[in-house]
Amino acid sequence: MSDNKQTIVRYSSGERINHWVTALTFILLTASGLALFHPAFFWLSHLLGSPTWTRILHPFIGVVMFVSFFILAIRLWRYNHFTKKDAEWLAAMPKVLKNEEDGVPLAGRYNGGQKILFFVLVILMLGLLGSGVVIWREYFSHLFGIDMIRLASVIHALFALLLICAIIVHIYAAIWVKGSVRAMTRGTVSHGWAWKHHREWFREEVRKQKAK
Repeated sequence: MSDNKQTIVRYSSGERINHWVTALTFILLTASGLALFHPAFFWLSHLLGSPTWTRILHPFIGVVMFVSFFILAIRLWRYNHFTKKDAEWLAAMPKVLKNEEDGVPLAGRYNGGQKILFFVLVILMLGLLGSGVVIWREYFSHLFGIDMIRLASVIHALFALLLICAIIVHIYAAIWVKGSVRAMTRGTVSHGWAWKHHREWFREEVRKQKAK
């Protein structure tokens, strides 16, 4: 078993920048989207300067988030292939939640739960982009009928709500598993953290280092 003094690189600087650009744009989109969605949140429109600027900038920020997220998704795609071991890990979820290790399959760079969240985010992002294009009044909405625009508006709001819920789960999990936040701020994790939570990935990284 490894200790907590030595560290190992989990995310490169490029991956971390990519992640935080996505996170920042998500925050701006959540605030501006809520301002446009319901009068109770109208005060959030001042975050981007004014209601007018909120309406103008919201879709452009959405494009930035989509592009940033999918650059990150492409970078991490090969680590998120679902395997039989991931299904076994998910079956052992009650033990994971109790912080028990016996009977829980060893995880690679990402466990089964993280992989499911990854693909949920991909689907939601695609849905938000597609519906967002349909309701983007300035450039595209004139290409679609009113019924399509109404349907797209409902889908956009629903997918936005689901994305917010998914990100809450993501943040909660990162805080709950102590040491995870450090991976996206400093780029490294302790050997002990890697051994406990992602042992197969840790062993593979150690083998790569020894082979250099």
